[in-house]
Amino acid sequence: MAEVRKEESRETRVELAHLAGKYLTFKLAEEEYGLEIIKVQEIIGLMPITKVPRVPEYMRGVINLRGRIIPTIDLRSKFQLPKVADTDKTCIIVVEVMSAKGKLNVGIIVDQVAEVLDVAANEIDFAPEFGTALATDFILGVGIVKGSVKILLDIDKVLTTEEISVAHSLAASQPAQQAQQAGAQA
Repeated sequence: MAEVRKEESRETRVELAHLAGKYLTFKLAEEEYGLEIIKVQEIIGLMPITKVPRVPEYMRGVINLRGRIIPTIDLRSKFQLPKVADTDKTCIIVVEVMSAKGKLNVGIIVDQVAEVLDVAANEIDFAPEFGTALATDFILGVGIVKGSVKILLDIDKVLTTEEISVAHSLAASQPAQQAQQAGAQA
């Protein structure tokens, strides 16, 4: 029996080994989450966000980041956490997500950025299963680092394919609208 557990333990470690690495951690409400650092493009302070009509509530709109239009998601709202006012610690993490249409930069609004952690394979466990009614495929795993639980996110799966398609449309349509407005003003 002990040999079977030892073998299962080895298999588990091998399965989780690919999740080890550096993660940018951030807070939403009282919980800490982590994103693979390779997916993070930059961290910026909260800036003016242009509202876009007819998008889901958690899509706050778009930002103009040095001439690039970045769709912006309120992660607190996406995760159905209680709304709170933005603070001086609220920031936008610009991440790169993969979709069927290719790469897309998306800004995610978080309560505050914590730190970059090097998470070892032995500090990671599988994502919890809550039954078939609740999708958790956007959770890579759960890290237990420095005695604290960090939920490690697969940012490519936080948004559904349909939501990423909407974000692609927002990013593509805004430059055309800005060009039209600039032409009309000239």
